[in-house]
Amino acid sequence: MVAAVMANEPFFRKDGDLFVPTRAGVGPWDPNSLHGRVIIGLLGAEIEARHGSPEYMPARLTVDMYRLPDLSPVEVVTRTVKDGYRIKVIDAEFISGGVSAGRATCQLLRKTENAPGKVYARAPWGAPAPLTLEPPADRPMGGMWAMRNITGTMRGEGPRQAWMSEIRDIVEGEAITPFGRVAVAADFCSPFANSSDQGLGYINTDVTVYLHRLPVGEWIGFESLTHGASDGVAVAECLLHDEDGYIGSASCTALVQKRRL
Repeated sequence: MVAAVMANEPFFRKDGDLFVPTRAGVGPWDPNSLHGRVIIGLLGAEIEARHGSPEYMPARLTVDMYRLPDLSPVEVVTRTVKDGYRIKVIDAEFISGGVSAGRATCQLLRKTENAPGKVYARAPWGAPAPLTLEPPADRPMGGMWAMRNITGTMRGEGPRQAWMSEIRDIVEGEAITPFGRVAVAADFCSPFANSSDQGLGYINTDVTVYLHRLPVGEWIGFESLTHGASDGVAVAECLLHDEDGYIGSASCTALVQKRRL
C-alpha cells in the first residue's frame, strides 16, 4: 500500500538544477521507488519548458523507462536532435542519483491549417462530464490523482472508461501546463488497459502519447482500446479525451512484474 502523503504535495521540489522527489511520487511496485508517471511527467514538462513554444504542437512523446529510480535527486538533461522550421525533435534523459533511469523523445510540429476535405473519424465517445459523476469510494494510489469512473472497472470485463485529473503540481511552484497534464497522466494507460480480474501484473517499460491538440480543462478521459499479451510481454492502448472531445492516444509496452511488499 502506498503511504499517505501531504495533501497536494508536489512530486518534485527544485534544489538548484536538481529535482528532489517527494513521497507523493512513490509508485506501486516498490515503496522506495518512483511511479512511472512522475518520470514521464517531469521529462515532458522539462522538454516543453526548455524547447516548446506556442507555434509548435508537442504531437508525440515517447518515454522509455528501464530502471526503477529511488528518491535520489534527479537531473534532467535535454538535447536538440532536429531544430527545423516544421519539425523539432528533442531528447531528454532522467538521471536519478547519477544513474540513467529513463529517456524521452518528443516531436514538436509547427501549427498551420488543416488539409481540405472530410476524413472518417470515430463517433464521439459521449461520456458524461466528470463533475456530474460521483468520486470513487477509495482514493486511487493514496490520492495521487482524482478520478471519476464512467464504464467498467479496473478488474472487470468489458470496456473501461474513466476521467482523471491531477491534484498536485509536477514541480513545486510551477503550475502544470496542458501538455504536462497529459504527460503525467499518460502512464495510467498501462494499469487501465492491462489490469485483470486478479489485479495489475504488468509493469510498463514505455509510454507513447500522440496528440493532435492540447487538452482543455483539468480532466483527461481514458478509453481502454486494446490489450494483448504473450510470453509475459504485453501491449496496450487507450484513447484520450477532454470535455470537448478526442485529443489523441496513449500506448505502452509492459513486462510481467511482482510487487515488492
